[in-house]
Amino acid sequence: MKEIAELNLPDDVRYANDHEWARVEGDKVRVGLDDYAQDQLGDIVFVELPQVGDSFKQGEEFATVESVKAVSECYLPVGGEIIAVNSALEESPDLVNKSPYGDGWFVDIKPGDLSEMEALMTNEACLEKLKSEHEK
Repeated sequence: MKEIAELNLPDDVRYANDHEWARVEGDKVRVGLDDYAQDQLGDIVFVELPQVGDSFKQGEEFATVESVKAVSECYLPVGGEIIAVNSALEESPDLVNKSPYGDGWFVDIKPGDLSEMEALMTNEACLEKLKSEHEK
């Protein structure tokens, strides 16, 4: 497992407490699982994603990730309608491990209220949260 200082936490995304990330891309928000979560889970072997057209509120469960260690639920960091899912994860769920912010993205959503992004953490705040959790 990576040390906290080794984590990839890009500054162009926002982070939820449950380790999902969200990036505004034009009029959509792309969502995935952050580097910390994929690292803690280990080798990801299955990802269950919602259907295009499904709608979720901020914080609602929208996906499930199965690794060799555990099964984890994922919660949508920003509410809205699913407008695209990363079907590449069906054949290659390990993309989440290899490229959590690139090829391993989960869904694109049409946000219901883009101001919900403001409630999410910056990369600096996320890093501080992780450091304080690991000091306990």
